[in-house]
Amino acid sequence: MRRRTPPPPSPLPQRDGIDAVRVRLPGEGAWATVREHLVERLGGAGAGVVDGMLAAGLVVGADGVAVAPDAAYVPGMFVWFHRELPAEVPVPFPLEIVYRDEHIVVVDKPHFLATTPRGSHVTETALARLRRELAVPALGAAHRLDRLTAGLVLFTVRPEERGAYQTLFRDRRMRKVYEAVAPHDSSRAWPVTVRSRIVKERGVLAAREVPGEPNAVSHIEPVEHRPNGLARYRLVPETGQTHQLRVHMAALGVPILGDPLYPEVAARVPAGDFRRPLQLLARELEFTDPVTGTAHRLRSGRVLEAWASQGRWQDGRAATPSPGVAQ
Repeated sequence: MRRRTPPPPSPLPQRDGIDAVRVRLPGEGAWATVREHLVERLGGAGAGVVDGMLAAGLVVGADGVAVAPDAAYVPGMFVWFHRELPAEVPVPFPLEIVYRDEHIVVVDKPHFLATTPRGSHVTETALARLRRELAVPALGAAHRLDRLTAGLVLFTVRPEERGAYQTLFRDRRMRKVYEAVAPHDSSRAWPVTVRSRIVKERGVLAAREVPGEPNAVSHIEPVEHRPNGLARYRLVPETGQTHQLRVHMAALGVPILGDPLYPEVAARVPAGDFRRPLQLLARELEFTDPVTGTAHRLRSGRVLEAWASQGRWQDGRAATPSPGVAQ
């Protein structure tokens, strides 16, 4: 089997913790110039934007030299450039470092902060923020946590070791324990193991359960409950399907407080509305480091607001600090 030659390293430094965009020109095509291909490929940006970038020397080749506006199209050529990113509303909650060594960084992510750049969340992500704050441009995420979920996320320091840590999640050698606040169902026999088949279609906000061989397994039990009808749950997923715990809790009739997707999709809230966060927390990660052999059991120090003070969570008083103010 022919091995694919890896692309050359980016000649452009990161900007705000974000890598430059890399484009490889296709081996076949009718484009006469690099410009023609970029205009077609970046159709949403418009020819004027591409012309402006080329005129300003913002598109470069592997040698770091600016690509001329009339540069001939060369099949297989790589070019790099930085996209102009729209302003993002800062997520006004801190990232807490739980553990750090020369191989990994484990952080306690707040609600509302995406793990990695995606869609409209780019610079306001845990990865971009950590790259900036720790001055580690090669930092990468070994897994992802939903933007609305708080808790522990593992990042790798060295790109060549990232695969070893990703394998922990793939091979189920990473034990994850979550905590959630949801209605209490006293009529059900707990604990419960939920097995179902979950699918998440591209472009559709919510995942759904469908008939078929189970691909999602969750162990769920309340650890305590209160007279107000709420319970604090312990959730241990065996698998890692998108929104798995949220789907399974809703299927049990005890949807997690603050969930905008399950059991029904709610109206989208405006950017910057940090009230009533989803009451789901990645509480523990337990694993043996595949590089150093060190056994780790790491725990989030966060408290789910609806359990600490349901009134404060309900009216949003605890989740809307001024930008830059840590809680």
